[in-house]
Amino acid sequence: MTSDESDVLPADVLGERRHLMSLAFRMLGTVAEAEDAVQETYIRWYQLSQAERDAIEVPRAWLTRVASRVCLNVLDSARVRRERYTGPWLPEPVPVDAFPKSAGLAADPFDRVTLDDSVSTALLVVLESMTPAERVAFVLHDVFAMPFDEIAEVVGRTSAACRQLATSARRRVRESRSRRVPRAEHDEVVRAFAAAAQNGDLAGLITVLDPRVVVYSDGGGLVSAARKPVFGAERAARFILGLVSKNPHAAILEQETPDGLGFAIWVEGRITGVVTLELAEGLVSDVRLVMNPDKLTLWN
Repeated sequence: MTSDESDVLPADVLGERRHLMSLAFRMLGTVAEAEDAVQETYIRWYQLSQAERDAIEVPRAWLTRVASRVCLNVLDSARVRRERYTGPWLPEPVPVDAFPKSAGLAADPFDRVTLDDSVSTALLVVLESMTPAERVAFVLHDVFAMPFDEIAEVVGRTSAACRQLATSARRRVRESRSRRVPRAEHDEVVRAFAAAAQNGDLAGLITVLDPRVVVYSDGGGLVSAARKPVFGAERAARFILGLVSKNPHAAILEQETPDGLGFAIWVEGRITGVVTLELAEGLVSDVRLVMNPDKLTLWN
């Protein structure tokens, strides 16, 4: 946002930036893409005539609709960019206090998914599997409590169609969460994982891994990382122990994340990696390691 643009943006419009970032991040999965979407939203406000601005009764509603359309356009082209990404692409992990929880949720608790972890990597991975319209409808309704008739204006479909989109998306989320374990159990397994990894205990590490575990390592081509996911408990355990042994100067410390207890990798006073773990039926089913520095900006 340039100084000239900020001069024509009233305080109530500028004050919506945090809300718009919260919305755009959940839709797009990276802070950089969210910032670009919010910037584009403000540019569109800036391009309005004064008469058009005066006709907008609720700036937040207008900004939310425009930002959502911008995100929808980004999502339409995102899949191709993800396919061209160097190595596995993962959503950006963020600190637990990075974005505010939604101000309001759908009135009927049976008409939404409870989203205390609505910026968790695990949920963002599920959102990546949705169509752009499903993702936008789900985020707008289940996280930000937007009525379906207003969502219809954003995605260009009927209200009934948008309701169906959100229902389909919600089903995917519920299926992904059906095998989740309580937080205390999650943290206990994560600590056992850490102890085995730090002690070089191959057998101990294998015992806490699901036989079908997958390790994803996202370096984005900017730092050294595995170019392909690592499948299976023994291969995953050997890969993890190899990482620890190759980085003797790195400190791997427990870190609270939206996914529960995880790890931050510290090198010379900076976080160079964030590890989140997903459990299924008491075992680690997914290990997600993000080392791409462009996805660690909020940690440093």
